[in-house]
Amino acid sequence: MAVKQVFSGLWWVVGKFWWLLDASRRALLNLFLLLLVVLLLVGLFSRGPAPLKDKTTLVLNLQGPLVEQFSGSARDQAMAQLQGKHQQQTRLRDVLATLEAAALDPQIGSVLLQLDEFSGAGLAGLGEVAAALDRFKAKGKPVLAYGDGYNQRGYYLAAHANEVYLHPMGMVMIEGFGRYRTYYKDALDRLGVSANVLRVGAFKNAAEPYFANGPSKEALEAEAYLYGDLWERYTGAVETARKLPKGSLAKGIDTLPETLTALKGDTAQLALQAKLVDGLKTRDEMRELLMERGAKDEKGKSFRQVSMSDYQAYIKPKSPQGDSVGVVVAEGEIVDGDASAGRIGGDSTARLIRQAREDDKVKAVVLRVNSPGGSAFASEIIRRELELTQKAGKPVVISMGDVAASGGYWVSMSSDQVIADPATITGSIGVFGMLPTGDKLLDKLSIHTGGYTTNWTAGGFDPRRPLDPRMAATVQQGINHIYAEFTAKTAAARKKSVAEIDAVAQGRVWTGAQAKQRGLIDRLGSFDDAVRAAARLAKLEGAPKLIYVEREMGRVERLLSSLDQIVAPSIAAAVRAELGLGEGAALLPKAALDLQRDLAFVSERAEGGRPFSTFVHCLCTAP
Repeated sequence: MAVKQVFSGLWWVVGKFWWLLDASRRALLNLFLLLLVVLLLVGLFSRGPAPLKDKTTLVLNLQGPLVEQFSGSARDQAMAQLQGKHQQQTRLRDVLATLEAAALDPQIGSVLLQLDEFSGAGLAGLGEVAAALDRFKAKGKPVLAYGDGYNQRGYYLAAHANEVYLHPMGMVMIEGFGRYRTYYKDALDRLGVSANVLRVGAFKNAAEPYFANGPSKEALEAEAYLYGDLWERYTGAVETARKLPKGSLAKGIDTLPETLTALKGDTAQLALQAKLVDGLKTRDEMRELLMERGAKDEKGKSFRQVSMSDYQAYIKPKSPQGDSVGVVVAEGEIVDGDASAGRIGGDSTARLIRQAREDDKVKAVVLRVNSPGGSAFASEIIRRELELTQKAGKPVVISMGDVAASGGYWVSMSSDQVIADPATITGSIGVFGMLPTGDKLLDKLSIHTGGYTTNWTAGGFDPRRPLDPRMAATVQQGINHIYAEFTAKTAAARKKSVAEIDAVAQGRVWTGAQAKQRGLIDRLGSFDDAVRAAARLAKLEGAPKLIYVEREMGRVERLLSSLDQIVAPSIAAAVRAELGLGEGAALLPKAALDLQRDLAFVSERAEGGRPFSTFVHCLCTAP
């Protein structure tokens, strides 16, 4: 009886403790939700950010790569904002809108470029930002650049500043263009895996690493022509911006060992001597300079400033009324089905184009393409939707960004005009397929397969068995057909013969300027040029009004997004502090990521839902 009473007492204590724990949890959760509601209400009913004062410096601290749209779903982006994580991406349209507004803002006296965390973009995207910096300077406002060091892409922008400063222990790293690829043939042979790549186009070298141990002469020829043109454009633009003699950068690279030896390895002095920078300053010295040129902040310990992200609150969002140009962004690899931002889903992107076509306010469509390609099927789904838009009487203009090659070119064929930057990477009109098999690997592991099939096609795509020559011939015919479709559609779009297109196709990649010479695009220009062209074709009067046609956020996504858009940044920071949320993890080195991507590509081919897939992909990126 005593034991029973003891157990009864223990259960009573445990029960009370559990009740107290559960009640505390509910109370804390309710308090947090109440705090969140209060903060949201304060943000909604506040009068917005405090007015800027005169001589405020806009700090353009670009983060990560320059992109057309943020990667991931709207929910992912909103949660990242809530957690206080850096976006690690900079959206091109935000940079351009910020510089445009700042140029007209009497409170903004100058721009400070900080590029230490900027991983860059292709020359097309860099050119858009450089042009915006030049427009800002044309208003009589200076642009200053400061960095602990400059990589090649960041320096392209810094060169457009009125003054460029570098830390005394920093360097300007200008390397040139080109790439080394990893080749896997011997490794795959040793493993007993066969890639079985089938292709059309002598220059279609996207899948070469899987069946060769080095680049073909065709690959080297094409890349030399491509990268040579890009390098000339880069050096020409930098030398013009810095008022340097033509050939200065190339000469500096050629004499680098001797010059650096004479300077006892001082890379900062090397940059100063080469006139790549105007001065060497520590961080505190740069801060003092900005305080003298502009104004001190309220504490008198730094210069009066506003970051690009905070300045967004001062830019009044434009709500277009009436007839507009609809913009659909197609960025990333092209895949079948739906895809979130950062990739191009055949179905999801087609829906956006159809949405623009069925919107009475949208009178013309601009497709902004920044893609190395991908699925041939998904590319055709998107192209067909653009063709239907044209048939509905709405003009379609293609604006090519850093890369619009292979599938990125396929989706561009049904349009009234194709406009590319001179440095856009485009073309790569070619097709390949891959059917990986691991029969030799299984032999090495003493694993065997066997069974009965009614005909040779049953199990013909089984990766455990060697590829049947009849199956290879069948797939090759399918690839040949898609290549014929690609070249025929291109010929019809470009008003040329198939033979003329075939001569510049074969999977070869061109710059925008080279593509223009070969009739693959209509003209060279920027995104703004494409918008104006679409407005003219639609006979719209006045300055073109833009509508970005994007997937709408759900209620939860809109609520989370409002933390940074409606609620003041300080309130969002308070919520993050309450949650105790911190920063993300470091990234893998680029070489490891490239290796991971290459091997994942083979793995996805082996595990795909279809027996085989055909790809219009250049496996290339903007240099």
